[in-house]
Amino acid sequence: MKRSELFFSAIQVPVDFVMIVLAAVTAFSVRNVPEILALKPILYKFPFSIYIKVVLAVVPLFLIIYALEGLYDIRVTRKFWKESLKVFNATSIGLVVIIVAIFLQREWFSSRFIILSAWGLAVIYVVVARYFLQLVQKGLLRGRGIGVHRVLLIGRNGKMDTVSKLIRHNKNLGYRVVDQIETAHLKVIKGIKQEMGIDEMILCEPSVTDDEQEKLVDYCAINNIVYKYIPTTLQTSRFEVGVLNGEPLIEVKSTPLDGWGRILKRIFDVLVSIAGIIITSPVMLGAALAIWLEDDGPIIYKNERVGNDGKKFFVYKFRYMKWQYCVTKENPNLGEALKFEKELIEKQSVRRGPLYKIKNDPRKTLVGSFIEKYSIDELPQFFNVLFGSMSLVGPRPHQKREVEKYMDYHRRLLTIKPGVTGMAQVSGRSELDFEDEYKLDLYYIENWSLWLDIQICLKTIGVLFRKRQNS
Repeated sequence: MKRSELFFSAIQVPVDFVMIVLAAVTAFSVRNVPEILALKPILYKFPFSIYIKVVLAVVPLFLIIYALEGLYDIRVTRKFWKESLKVFNATSIGLVVIIVAIFLQREWFSSRFIILSAWGLAVIYVVVARYFLQLVQKGLLRGRGIGVHRVLLIGRNGKMDTVSKLIRHNKNLGYRVVDQIETAHLKVIKGIKQEMGIDEMILCEPSVTDDEQEKLVDYCAINNIVYKYIPTTLQTSRFEVGVLNGEPLIEVKSTPLDGWGRILKRIFDVLVSIAGIIITSPVMLGAALAIWLEDDGPIIYKNERVGNDGKKFFVYKFRYMKWQYCVTKENPNLGEALKFEKELIEKQSVRRGPLYKIKNDPRKTLVGSFIEKYSIDELPQFFNVLFGSMSLVGPRPHQKREVEKYMDYHRRLLTIKPGVTGMAQVSGRSELDFEDEYKLDLYYIENWSLWLDIQICLKTIGVLFRKRQNS
């Protein structure tokens, strides 16, 4: 999803809010025009201060209805006349709700003229504002290519040739064909992506096997490429159906964490991380003091990990190891620490696959053993979440040397932000084999919902007070 599309979709919310409020204020002002008074005398008088409070309380209802009606679609290529019709329908639904509310509680508000005129003006103002927003957005699309989706077409047949001509001759669709190829070989596709970039991929080639299609789906998910196909043999339960020039077009959804899903998750992360920092601050201060008193060295241990899209970042943790054994560039004894850790991994690791977990780790301090046992060491990761390098829920963040041992399909774990907790942590914590952990995290990626995040966070609270078997 393009940043420009996210920006214009997000800005529609405050613009709609302002337009509806402006419509309500205009309706109130028009009520006092002499020509209107001659036709419709004022029967009820009420101060503007009370009126505007009622308006500000009601407007969020309209925004919710707009969202339910799909008026905050991310794509720039939506049709304006359809959007205008949706604005009319959604505003009318809001009007009906208000009329029902007034019928039940007449003393709240009694001016039918203001209600009806505000409804008509709201439709006009919102439609006009959206029209100008689309003019700006489509002007940037055509003039500067901002928001254009670079599309790779796979297949050479009548259907794909028609699609290619349609895209090339209609810039308002928001696509630009970077290439049209016959093969679905990843080597060829990787070369095109490196040279010209790919945002979307459309497949219509019956000779492509299901195995090749599965590899394409994984490749697109790993590289944030939207995968669509004109149906052949691949079936999936995670898809959206659209139409392009009369042909059914199916988009494989690698994760619901796109567009508004991503925005909702970020809002949830920020709110809960702030609450978490406030609630756990006494515990964090106590842990920091205990670490400082027991052992020389920094209180916070910054461990480099690989996150979303392969970007490196530092995970913040309370240091639970003796400083001389910490594997970090700041440690003057880094060489010896790495050598000792390698020996421990070979002798005492209880995990299989690219990850390791050292049982009875001798490098821990007394305080460290306690805070690691109850996951107090992970509390500073609330700041990772607040700053945006991590999410509350997601796959476990891994070190570069661990990621280097991934199979290609394991890189699906890097398509979303890593989490402080996740499906694996509430289903077995560090006792799970990596392959089982991968399957749980993949399920989360493909089936994300805000409710699932809430459930995992609640389960994590209970898991924190159970001793780790491998600690």
